[in-house]
Amino acid sequence: MDRLGSFSNDPSDKPPCKGCSSYLTEPYIKCAECGPPSLLLCLQCFTRGFEYKKHQSDHTYEIMTSDFPVLDPSWTAQEEMALLEAVMDCGFGNWQDVANQMCTKTKEECEKHYMKHFINNPLFASTLLNLKQAEEAKTADTAIPFHSADDPPRPTFDSLLSQDMAGYMPARADFIEEFDNYAEWDLRDIDFVEDDSDILHALKMAVVDIYHSRLKERQRRKKIIRDHGLINLRKFQLMERRYPKEVQDLYETMRRFARIVGPVEHDKFIESHALEFELRREIKRLQEYRTAGITNFCSARTYDHLKKTREEERLKRTMLSEVLQYIQDSSACQQWLRRQADIDSGLSPSIPMASNSGRRSAPPLNLTGLPGTEKLNEKEKELCQMVRLVPGAYLEYKSALLNECNKQGGLRLAQARALIKIDVNKTRKIYDFLIREGYITKA
Repeated sequence: MDRLGSFSNDPSDKPPCKGCSSYLTEPYIKCAECGPPSLLLCLQCFTRGFEYKKHQSDHTYEIMTSDFPVLDPSWTAQEEMALLEAVMDCGFGNWQDVANQMCTKTKEECEKHYMKHFINNPLFASTLLNLKQAEEAKTADTAIPFHSADDPPRPTFDSLLSQDMAGYMPARADFIEEFDNYAEWDLRDIDFVEDDSDILHALKMAVVDIYHSRLKERQRRKKIIRDHGLINLRKFQLMERRYPKEVQDLYETMRRFARIVGPVEHDKFIESHALEFELRREIKRLQEYRTAGITNFCSARTYDHLKKTREEERLKRTMLSEVLQYIQDSSACQQWLRRQADIDSGLSPSIPMASNSGRRSAPPLNLTGLPGTEKLNEKEKELCQMVRLVPGAYLEYKSALLNECNKQGGLRLAQARALIKIDVNKTRKIYDFLIREGYITKA
């Protein structure tokens, strides 16, 4: 039987004959019982009864040729395909170049045939018209009005905006670096050939299946990120902070289940829990009013005002008791005054108050044999003993504070605490010591 081949005019693009390895020319033979891939033979090998592996000379076969007319008796199917390829390569209207590429037809013949059968053909025109009308009828009731949108941001690589968006590129709707970014590397050296054994072929197919599973996991993660709006993590964190602390804890716990229930259901669950928390808090407040014998909201406002006043008086009495407790000891009194000054200025108290629980403070640190002790002067050794800080760590903190002070021209306590991630009281003592000894200056 005759079949239309799909080869181009370039001989190197045609598959080779399985028997003699020469490039096939039409007509050629295709075995109907072998494949995939299909076993192709030239006429010479077919007439010799060539056999290869499972292919036998008595198998059914098909004659592959395109030497028959399709639209015009003077044009074969091969010439029709060559014309379409030439127009695609040279462009519509460049008929001289099209004729030069075809080699079998003139410029006028190419133009006339193409315009008659591919442009002005009523069969093709009616088919395209029907497809267009069907598409318009399909989208007539579901059309969405067009609204101009802002140009999407295009952050440069390694910019702050690109880092905040986790490498997402809105203009491409994709990420700079994919999940499992090097999954394709496992396929770069795989080549399926007919001489592969069954085991080797099965191993290659297993590698392809693994690659498909990795692609599915990549798409699943991207879908979760897009559905839940996780691209801008900072904006997502700001939205979380609008909830009370208890709801934020639940949000953090339930986040791992968001990919199962979906974004809308997950948000409904969190919002309903936040509403439940507000209702419980309001019920508790109303129960407190009922316990106090309040029956209207006017009395409730008075009750809240008096409650706040009583709380302030209680704090003042607590402060007075602390003064009376430490007034006998001058050093303890000075510590208390400094602590209250820090509280009034909005800072955390730098001097811990002694407790009455009988707990003894830790003894000074013994620096004997510790690395870096020989690099300290007597005052620095005394500081390390009192704050229980090993000399090596103190030297690192001192170097960091000195470098930052030289860069900024001065250093504040808040900056020192940001540089040294240790106990704030130890940081305050190190900062005060360096200021007092003239190593750094206060900003």
